[in-house]
Amino acid sequence: MSPMARIYADYNATAPLRPEAKAATLRALEMTGNPSSVHTEGRKARALVEGARDAVAAAIGACRDDIAFTSGGTEAVQAPLRGVLRSVANAQLVVSSIEHDAVSALAELPKAWPVKAHGIVDLVWLEAAVQTLGADGKQPLVSLMLVNNETGVIQPVAEAAEIVHAAGGLIHCDAIQGLGKIDVSVIELDVDYLSLSAHKIGGPQGVGAFFVKPGAPFSAVQTGGGQEFGRRSGTENVAGLAGFGAAVEAAMRDLPKYTALATQRDGMERALKGSAPTLRIHGEGAPRVAGVSCFGVEGLPSETQVMGLDLAGFAVSAGSACSSGKVKTSRVLTAMGETEAMARSSIRVSFGWDTGPTDPVLMAVGWARMASRARPELAKSLATMGGTNV
Repeated sequence: MSPMARIYADYNATAPLRPEAKAATLRALEMTGNPSSVHTEGRKARALVEGARDAVAAAIGACRDDIAFTSGGTEAVQAPLRGVLRSVANAQLVVSSIEHDAVSALAELPKAWPVKAHGIVDLVWLEAAVQTLGADGKQPLVSLMLVNNETGVIQPVAEAAEIVHAAGGLIHCDAIQGLGKIDVSVIELDVDYLSLSAHKIGGPQGVGAFFVKPGAPFSAVQTGGGQEFGRRSGTENVAGLAGFGAAVEAAMRDLPKYTALATQRDGMERALKGSAPTLRIHGEGAPRVAGVSCFGVEGLPSETQVMGLDLAGFAVSAGSACSSGKVKTSRVLTAMGETEAMARSSIRVSFGWDTGPTDPVLMAVGWARMASRARPELAKSLATMGGTNV
């Protein structure tokens, strides 16, 4: 058996750097100039920053002046939320139980907005919650992600926005896992704030952006030099933004290619269920983005799967890579009604722009072999994999 090249299947944690983004970043690193300076060098740096702003704005259907750049996704999420909480005295943050830690860490409500078993938020609960807050003299500030980072389930953001606005509230959307995977339009979603990150679409790490709808309340958290239209002070990361802009343009071009991954992902999931009849695919009954699958077999620990697959040449994860360097019980899965045991026995596989056509089926075979070693009772089902040689 010839050695198999490693297969990277952890795009939701970070995507490989796109060649377009790498080239743009390297070109920018050769330049000198502060984008706030008025001399020739400064104007050239400013042109790169504004080019990235144009690309990001075009990708989400926004005006360029409504985009502010940040140091990454966490700041891109927290800056608008903190900005509202600073500027609206009676604002009350409401977040779903499946939000990223960057969002949930800001919430004060003892009970998070619940989701249904398939991983979609409960809009009936939301409507009652925002009406209650309004009756109590509070202005709801709702945060809902567009795509869940663990399951890939697409959330009804536009429907939630309609409910929130009817109650006189504001809504923020964490679209970090949606950009480059589905259409993202601030007009169609009708959100007041929206957050993005470069490295999830093949741009450099440490670069993000957020959108603020004209007229929406906002007060800058990071002040100083007044950069980014006064929304986020600090000298812009010119090279990182050049890479971000290039990655956005490439991701928009490749959106049909990403969407086509659904066929390969579905084939992988069929093979996985054939190899382990008790395997559960989380969010299977809900709309999902094409390249994501979250699954597990109760009793086969997540860390065992991650380490076993790593040794076999596959990079996958258990839950959100941003939350910790350790494998923890997925609160997303428990919020969906899964048991602690199942939540501790699930992993996430995520594909993207550089995924090869055979990578998903090779993942299924690799997982079955790993599982048959860890759980010998699964070994007999390997025959269902068709004897694929890897």
